[in-house]
Amino acid sequence: MKILLAACNAKYIHSNLAVYQLKAYAKKYKEQLLIKEYTINQQKDDILRDIYYSGAQIVCFSCYIWNISFIRELLGELPKILPGVILWVGGPEVSFDGENFLAKNPCVKGVMTGEGEESFLSLARFYLDGKGTLSEIKGIVYREGEEIHCNEKPAPLDMGSLPFAYEDLKDFKNRILYYESSRGCPFSCSYCLSSVERSVRFRPMELVKRELQFFLDQKVPQVKFVDRTFNCRHSHGMEIWKYIKEHDNGITNFHFEISADLLTEEEMDLMETMRPGLIQLEIGVQSTNPQTLKAIRRKTDLEKLKKNVDRIHSFGNIHQHLDLIAGLPYEDYESFRRSFNEVYRMKPQQLQLGFLKVLKGSYMMECVQEYGIRCKSMEPYEVLSTNWLSYGEILKLKTVESMVEVYYNSGQFKHTLEYLERFFSDVFGFYEALGDFYERKGYWGISHSRMRRYEILLEFLTEYREISLSKVKDLMLYDLYLRENLKSRPSFAFSQKPFEKEVWTWRREKEVPKTAHIEVFRDGRAVLFDYGRRDPLTNNAKTEEVKLNGNV
Repeated sequence: MKILLAACNAKYIHSNLAVYQLKAYAKKYKEQLLIKEYTINQQKDDILRDIYYSGAQIVCFSCYIWNISFIRELLGELPKILPGVILWVGGPEVSFDGENFLAKNPCVKGVMTGEGEESFLSLARFYLDGKGTLSEIKGIVYREGEEIHCNEKPAPLDMGSLPFAYEDLKDFKNRILYYESSRGCPFSCSYCLSSVERSVRFRPMELVKRELQFFLDQKVPQVKFVDRTFNCRHSHGMEIWKYIKEHDNGITNFHFEISADLLTEEEMDLMETMRPGLIQLEIGVQSTNPQTLKAIRRKTDLEKLKKNVDRIHSFGNIHQHLDLIAGLPYEDYESFRRSFNEVYRMKPQQLQLGFLKVLKGSYMMECVQEYGIRCKSMEPYEVLSTNWLSYGEILKLKTVESMVEVYYNSGQFKHTLEYLERFFSDVFGFYEALGDFYERKGYWGISHSRMRRYEILLEFLTEYREISLSKVKDLMLYDLYLRENLKSRPSFAFSQKPFEKEVWTWRREKEVPKTAHIEVFRDGRAVLFDYGRRDPLTNNAKTEEVKLNGNV
């Protein structure tokens, strides 16, 4: 008999830590355990075919908010092609609603709730060795005939008892690996499932260092820590950051979710000395409205957060990703505008404008009537309106989100945006107006090329007489050449014919490689874009102003 652990990831580049952790914990049965990773972009027929030929009699799916509908369809079809197949599910999307899930999905035998390792090991023992009964297994909800039984939860696992999830990395080339050095969260944010368990358990440091060294030796491109608040214990975070700095292989990037207001001077002093790109930080701000933060049970020292984010920004070696959530209690449209402007002024490399998702098992679910929250009935259970935000205002924020993704988070318009922002009352107003322009012109909802995005921005700016379009065109060209040596010049580019002789003479004298580009701008500046030397943080070409032999 074989058991298949199946994951349906959002993208191929992602991997599923859960299924590898379950297999590692049940290593006694590893010869009878299979792992299959799919994506929600694959054809379901191809997945059904693959599961059919796997030879598994038991199939366990890892369920999340992004894949549950996809998995439900597979669950409905599998018994038709594999009569007698035993289906189990686990993961955050089913753990807090196991009885209801089984009632609605009669083909499923049971749900693994909570952490899963001990429950899965007991299930493997039950099915593969015929030992024990389902009624004895903690942390499961299961059906027997027409009855659904809900067993008691197991005790939290000792993090030191968990084996390392990765035996080898032959199947992980060019993929993101996920790693946990702790479980749980000390905070109680009402929208987050991590707040259900308010204690934090840490993995022994000798194990963490050994496992990090494995990633470093294998030159893994990126390791994402799934710890909910990585720096909640200063000594734990410092020891890990010191280790990866001292053993840096020059390649691997480590991603951490942190609370920026908890950072100490010692931690930031260490960060300042790190290789550019060694670590990146995801920082959940969510809102700058004090009443909102209190309502969502989030304790944040905003002034300290701003100060620390600004200091890290000054280092020039760490990518910072800051998050905001629209649709939180007491946050109306104008309040969100203020939150957006405050976070934008912190100049993160990425500003994620997300929307509240009312998750099963979260405290926010209990507050939907009090706050007038109306959300989608199907995953991702995203907010539609609240007592403070109408659906129309949510739609306006969606356009702002899209413009921020395209023009800010892409990093392709950095210098252009810095110039344009001064002509608007606030930066939120700029993205709001640009989004309105997209809708008015019928550009919304269309997949545009990068060059077309520049052209649309120019078209938008013709409505603002005080803005110098020639200045904007030069800044756009500068931003374009920062990324790549263009094969074809855009229609708005300044002609280089008058400077061709001087440019080629200078290139020959200085032995400039063909991979570099020299551009002469309208103000007379000549800039060398060196693609052989790139900024390790942004991947932009290194630039320097040059003096040509002619009049430029």
